[in-house]
Order: sequence, then C-alpha cells, then structure tokens
Amino acid sequence: MSFLARIMAKWKFVLLLALAKLGFWGVGAVALLDSSSIPVPTDAILAVYIWNDKSHFWLYCLLAAAGSAIGGLLPYGLGRVGGELFLLKRVNRARYERMRTRFENQEFLAMMIPSMLPPPTPWKACAFAAGVFEMQAAPFMLAVFCGRLVRWLVLSMLVLKLGPGAVDVVAHHRLALLAVVGALAMVGFAWWWIKKKRAGKLLEG
Repeated sequence: MSFLARIMAKWKFVLLLALAKLGFWGVGAVALLDSSSIPVPTDAILAVYIWNDKSHFWLYCLLAAAGSAIGGLLPYGLGRVGGELFLLKRVNRARYERMRTRFENQEFLAMMIPSMLPPPTPWKACAFAAGVFEMQAAPFMLAVFCGRLVRWLVLSMLVLKLGPGAVDVVAHHRLALLAVVGALAMVGFAWWWIKKKRAGKLLEG
C-alpha cells in the first residue's frame, strides 16, 4: 500500500470513529458521505448500530435512508449540469440509449431498484445518469429514500435474527436479493399501472 493510500485509509478510519459518536445522526452522516463522495461500508456500520440498539432499528434505517438521499444529490447534480458527454465516454451509445429509455419510461423504479441493491451495484453511476436524463430532484430523492429504506429494513430483519454477520449473508446472496427486488418492482409497477388505468376511467366517466 502506498504512503498516500495509508494516509487516506487512516483519515477515513478517524472520520468514521468521529461520526460513530453522533449516535442516530452519525448513521445519517455516514450514509450521506457514502452516497456523495467517499465509499464507506454503510451496511456494516448500520448493522453494528442496530445490533447494539435493537429497539430503535427503524430510526437508524430512516436516518440512513435520508442521509443517502441527500448525499446522492452530489452525483445527481454533476450529471444534471452537463454530464452527457462524460457518460458517453464511459458507456457505448447503445447502452446509453437503453438507460435513457429506462428513465423516460419509469424513472422512479430506474432509481429505486439500484438503491435497494447492495454493493457492488454501481449506484453513483445510476444517480449520475438520473441527473443526465433530467429526473426532477424531488422524485430522485424520494426514489433513493424508498429504495434505501427497503434495503436497510431487510438488513435490519436479518441482523436481528443473525447478528451483524448478516451483512455477509446479504453480500453472498446478492442474486437472491436481486430476484426479490425484481419481484417487488413488478408488484409495484402492476399496482401503479392499475391505479393509472382506474384514474383514466374515472376521468372518462
């Protein structure tokens, strides 16, 4: 490990220790930091908090989800102010158009689903793309908040049953979690579609 890498690792460790002393607010700050700039093992930190204070697991999840939604405004904002050329340099035109279509057709799910998935999901790239494709800030934050909340509530249930080691369970069963998330997304889309159709019929009547 280079000297600079050691300094950065030490600095991150000291910062995390400082944030850990903030209690509930520390979880939100950790999630904000992770979503905005510096990669942080938020799942592992959250699992320890929940295990040590089981009765308030829901509050940790809420604050972490809120922190992540706020922190995500940084990559989102960078994409919004002219990230199209930057994105095209990193993905080919066909993938770029697929991403655009996904956001145009169902932008909420396009942002919520990646927010539900654990690492190594390229979440910051999705947030950046949301800015590039001009998703509005309020729906973006709500999609991130909902996705993160679902993810961390599921993690909480596992931690309460299995202990902090549940983070490893999530990491090793990522495909199974993806299948669950996909099923939830399909149910959500079906509910939205039915609601839209009913609203259309009421307007016609």
